[in-house]
Amino acid sequence: MHTVVVGTSGVTASDVLAVARDGARIELSGEAVAALAAAREIVDALAAKPEPVYGVSTGFGALASRHISPELRAQLQRNIVRSHAAGMGPHVEREVVRALMFLRLKTVCSGHTGVRPEVAQTMADILNAGITPVVHEYGSLGCSGDLAPLSHCALTLMGEGDAEGPDGVVRPAGELLAAHGITPVELREKEGLALLNGTDGMLGMLVMALADLETLYKSADVTAALSLEALLGTDKVLAPELHAIRPHPGQGASAANMLAVLKGSELTGHHQDDAPRVQDAYSVRCAPQVAGAGRDTLAHARTVAERELASAVDNPVVLPDGRVESNGNFHGAPVAYVLDFLAIAAADLGSIAERRTDRLLDKNRSHGLPPFLADDAGVDSGLMIAQYTQAALVSEMKRLAVPASADSIPSSAMQEDHVSMGWSAARKLRTAVDNLARIVAIELYAATRAIELRAGLTPAPASQAVIAAVRAVGVQGPGPDRFLAPDLEAADAFVRAGGVVTAVEPVTGPLA
Repeated sequence: MHTVVVGTSGVTASDVLAVARDGARIELSGEAVAALAAAREIVDALAAKPEPVYGVSTGFGALASRHISPELRAQLQRNIVRSHAAGMGPHVEREVVRALMFLRLKTVCSGHTGVRPEVAQTMADILNAGITPVVHEYGSLGCSGDLAPLSHCALTLMGEGDAEGPDGVVRPAGELLAAHGITPVELREKEGLALLNGTDGMLGMLVMALADLETLYKSADVTAALSLEALLGTDKVLAPELHAIRPHPGQGASAANMLAVLKGSELTGHHQDDAPRVQDAYSVRCAPQVAGAGRDTLAHARTVAERELASAVDNPVVLPDGRVESNGNFHGAPVAYVLDFLAIAAADLGSIAERRTDRLLDKNRSHGLPPFLADDAGVDSGLMIAQYTQAALVSEMKRLAVPASADSIPSSAMQEDHVSMGWSAARKLRTAVDNLARIVAIELYAATRAIELRAGLTPAPASQAVIAAVRAVGVQGPGPDRFLAPDLEAADAFVRAGGVVTAVEPVTGPLA
């Protein structure tokens, strides 16, 4: 099994995906263990002093003015975890929780948190055992980080609360730890706070969304090309020289992808009366501009994610010169913004895909295709209601595009009076990504059927490869009406697995 080694300088997106989705094992580097021990010495020295130090010998948040005596500090750390583990609602997905825990471990190993090496090792042991704390949908305001979700994870570290075993069964965390030979942690000064105070949940969801959207944007370029081909559109608008004079990188990449897919097609540039096509509708002609803007948004979001993956987010932090300083780095605004940006871009990509699908189904605009791509229109309804489903998904995407980060709600007796809502932005983006995959799948279903209905004209080799691949997984072609939901589910699974990209790249070469 792949092993991810966690050091002091952060982790990569591929590390997060390996741990969250593929169950990769985790090891702590010698450098990380040394940094943990050095930072802990600083915290222990400060804890022994009579002067109060926030997070070490004081209360938290609005209660930071109280100095906590040494005999109560272990109880203080336990109490912050127990009281902050106040989430409600459905359980969050396993991959999200694993990403959340792994990213908190990443920050702990930076040597800036003051956590003991044995605490970090126990975090790694829990992940390696396949134990997943039960984390709930609601509870994070995205500042001071993802407090409630991280608290539920810390509760498992203490052997309390509930967790899911590697078999998927939820049991008391103490039982699961004992079954895997893991000793619960007794938290000391600062450690409870350090386990809770990060942007790890929203960052983990951002990293996974970026990976999914990268595949979906490539897939959407392919389905847009298939729709252009099925509509007998012109590929002249994809010429590199046209995109060079408006040099947005994403736009050029999308146009190049579409042009590669359409190479060798006999369908492009025709009309049902053999007259040349002058201009196609915006949803066809401007596909690279819309998808390209989304790609550039992805690039910006990736930059933010990379910076955050290299960060140590905690409050207070242990600095190399021995100071322990309060700060505001836990505020989730940088991550929250790009999560919202991605939801907006995904909604627009879904919207333009739905408009192309609708055009394929409308006999007045499809340039000779049968109504709703039906076998016997009137007797058969064809893909009429598949487009309804797509429209419903697009409508929800528009609602999900409303920014969460534009909202703020004060908490902690007005001490935490401006929050990021980044967790909420991440949760709605996950739904948006799921919906976008379904929308692209429906366009794929309609476009492949429409191409097959264009008798006498040979589609591009890349198009033929996609059609063959999607038919091979059980997505049926033209014919009389049938139970449609299984076909749509199969198309959705094909898109999510990257089947569209896998099918075309042997023909086109790697897509941008």
